[in-house]
Amino acid sequence: MRVLSGIQPTGRFHWGNYFGAIRQYIQLQHEDEAFYFIANLHALTTIRDPQQLSQLTLDAALDLLALGLDPDAATLFVQSDIPQISELTWILMTGTPLGLLERCHAFKEKKSKGISADAGLFTYPVLMAADILGYDSNCVPVGQDQVQHIEVARDIARSFNHHYGDCFVQPEARILDESAKVPGTDGEKMSKSYDNIIPVFEEEKALQKQIMRISTDSRAMEDAKQPETDHLYQLFCLFGKSAQQQEMAAIYRRGGFGYGDIKKQLAQAAEGYFGPARERREKLTLDPDFVQDILAAGAAKARLKAAEVLDRVQHATGLVR
Repeated sequence: MRVLSGIQPTGRFHWGNYFGAIRQYIQLQHEDEAFYFIANLHALTTIRDPQQLSQLTLDAALDLLALGLDPDAATLFVQSDIPQISELTWILMTGTPLGLLERCHAFKEKKSKGISADAGLFTYPVLMAADILGYDSNCVPVGQDQVQHIEVARDIARSFNHHYGDCFVQPEARILDESAKVPGTDGEKMSKSYDNIIPVFEEEKALQKQIMRISTDSRAMEDAKQPETDHLYQLFCLFGKSAQQQEMAAIYRRGGFGYGDIKKQLAQAAEGYFGPARERREKLTLDPDFVQDILAAGAAKARLKAAEVLDRVQHATGLVR
């Protein structure tokens, strides 16, 4: 079975990226054949600075490797290094109903937030479908907010197979319980678009300051509180073990504490969790050629598979005479 997923380099990875997707990458890489890519073509919908995009793409590779992605177990590559996917996107676009894209919640959500939308953002799900279908992917680990796009890919594959024969594998989304929406510093879903993130590789002192700025309610210290509805408690549960979570929940229900105490414990837990990965990343930055070699080898392997799928599609549609 082939696992595939991608992540955009639109900023440094945050806790939502890690717990929503990256941790799944690490867990799955030793179970199945894994293809993971840095989605820099998708990032063009939001980043217009070429130097920034190039640096963020490299940062994404460094972050993934530092967090535990093993190039001996998984194929890591950059999306734009596989030109076959761009051609496949156009072919899929010609058969994708307009209404299917209009119903995609990610586009509607960004529009409702007043974020500028262009044709790239609107047709994002078709490129995502090409990313998935172009490698005969069976399993796509994603965050909950991306499940609809997997269904779009399945719809596009079914329609294409109906018209041209069985060219595409039907992918399945895989979501772990931990991939539920991670709350940001304002209690809403953590997202770079909403400027409420906590970066994975934030330096310890900067991390503490950012955590101390997390919004909380105005209830008095002596009041009992419900942990299940508190986003600060939800963030703590990302790191705390079961016994620690139960202890923290008991403190909430008992009352008599300040949110500042909880934030300090959260900062300690986060540093203990991500600190070793930060050290690995610092070592990787000293050997940029090693990282580039990993990306080049991954792209070479991905191109072979994408070329095989594209050739199948070209023959089926009559593009190859």
